[in-house]
Amino acid sequence: MSTADEAADAHLRERFVSAETLLSGGFLEVHRDTVRLPDGATATREYIRHPGAVAVIPLLDDGPDPRVVLVRQHRYPIDRVLLEWPAGKREPGEPTIDCARRELLEETGYTAQEWAWAGWIHNAPAYSSEGIALWFARGLVAGAARPDAGEFVEAVTMPLSTLSALDAAGQLSDVKTLIGLHWLQAALNGNRPWAWMSAENVHDVA
Repeated sequence: MSTADEAADAHLRERFVSAETLLSGGFLEVHRDTVRLPDGATATREYIRHPGAVAVIPLLDDGPDPRVVLVRQHRYPIDRVLLEWPAGKREPGEPTIDCARRELLEETGYTAQEWAWAGWIHNAPAYSSEGIALWFARGLVAGAARPDAGEFVEAVTMPLSTLSALDAAGQLSDVKTLIGLHWLQAALNGNRPWAWMSAENVHDVA
């Protein structure tokens, strides 16, 4: 954010005063910060500090109705098996494209010959610092999946039209998957730019 933008938003911005760590887990931290509000009063903000994640939108075919690759995975906090794009958390300082390559291979067995940057999303900014970087992938080459120990996922393929029908029927609830689906539809319709890079020359653009 530029200095001019920050000044223009001064009537909305909350300023850090002090911090308290409530919980430090395996990769999540729970914080309670005291902040100064725009009117000078103070308040507390409890939130989760998350290292960030990357999701991949993999296309098996070209054309208006390509087949896409997703995974089915049980999400313990809501006790449901969800249909999602392959995804995983970033290591500290890890380039998003490196995380994207790793998660695509681990969860589906595919490697990609071309990549295109999609964008960032913040799926729960009211109480989490998590940002998820989304990448498109195509030119997929099949291989053996390499899930982490204790990770149980099922890779599935389906036409984009089928995934869109699930969305229309209200059967998708994962935020990154919903947004990635709509970004993919917009790109295929020429309403969202994407610049493909070869696997040898791809680099982070965020």
